[in-house]
Amino acid sequence: MQNDYYVREQKIIERTEIEKEHELIRSIIMTREELKNANRNFEYAQDDLVDYYTYQIKANQAKLNHLFKLAKAKGIEVDMIYDMSFSLYDEEAV
Repeated sequence: MQNDYYVREQKIIERTEIEKEHELIRSIIMTREELKNANRNFEYAQDDLVDYYTYQIKANQAKLNHLFKLAKAKGIEVDMIYDMSFSLYDEEAV
């Protein structure tokens, strides 16, 4: 019988604190954009979609509040988030 256990072939690379902070900032930016889109779509929603976008807005607001709490605990400032958002848009354009 072959080995009954799993052997990892590659070592999992741990992220540095800076990479974790960048990922948190990216999450904040993406969630903020999703919230803007949900609000925009809510304005034109009809019938059952009103409930759907209401749920989306509440979910994104809760997620954004949580991410802001994490960012505040790590000492990330709003200026860092805006700087990162501009650099992300530049990377996407390339």
